[in-house]
Amino acid sequence: MNPQDRSSADPRAEISATTVDLDRRSLLKKAQEIPSMAGLDLASGVACDKPYHWSEGPWKLGEGYIKGKKKFKYKVIAYDFGIKFNILRCLVNYGCDVTVVPAAFPAEEALAMAPDGIFLSNGPGDPEPMYDVIENIKKFIGKIPIFGICLGHQLLGLALGGRTVKLKFGNHGSNLPVLDLATRRVEITAQNHGFSVDIVSLSHACELAHENLNDQTVEGMRHKELPIFSVQHHPEASPGPHDSNYLFGRFVELMEKNK
Repeated sequence: MNPQDRSSADPRAEISATTVDLDRRSLLKKAQEIPSMAGLDLASGVACDKPYHWSEGPWKLGEGYIKGKKKFKYKVIAYDFGIKFNILRCLVNYGCDVTVVPAAFPAEEALAMAPDGIFLSNGPGDPEPMYDVIENIKKFIGKIPIFGICLGHQLLGLALGGRTVKLKFGNHGSNLPVLDLATRRVEITAQNHGFSVDIVSLSHACELAHENLNDQTVEGMRHKELPIFSVQHHPEASPGPHDSNYLFGRFVELMEKNK
């Protein structure tokens, strides 16, 4: 892994979609004035304001999004940091009764709802400034299965005592190869992130589970003892590759074992 340190320069760009300002120096100045993503908590601005129930399943040709046809076996609390609806549809498809809660929803209240698992969603921005969220996630560790995606993966890494780093360019696209170290299977994945978990900082608790084959950055981790795992890429991607969709099944397996 060769992520760029947070203190280093953060490359930014200005895309001009106007015929008004075509001056290169002016456009360069605008690009330099764009704030760095490092240190920005953007997730709190896109999370839901209050809990809600989700029951919509995936799209089926000729029927649209499936509703009310799935038997629910597992109760999941999904923390919203900017959650993608297709993540919720995938959870429903795997038999999960999903309640979505705001980013700041107290862990004590979530546990009082007697869920089988906690899901930590994707979202924008830097995970490090989300101090209260990180402290909240710590309260779930050792008590219940946890699955995180993207920002949720990064927040989980911080809650477990690790650190995150700002990547120089980030990984963005829908055709990025990832190796599942458990099966040695290469998956084509969708990714959209500018930060990465430093797996070395988590060697006391976690092990590398998925690796980006382009730059060897961390694409997934699992706890060495507890029913906790997470991935940096997006297994729910649609339209996009579905190679990693099985990860929702892994979450269900953990919940079944810990019922």
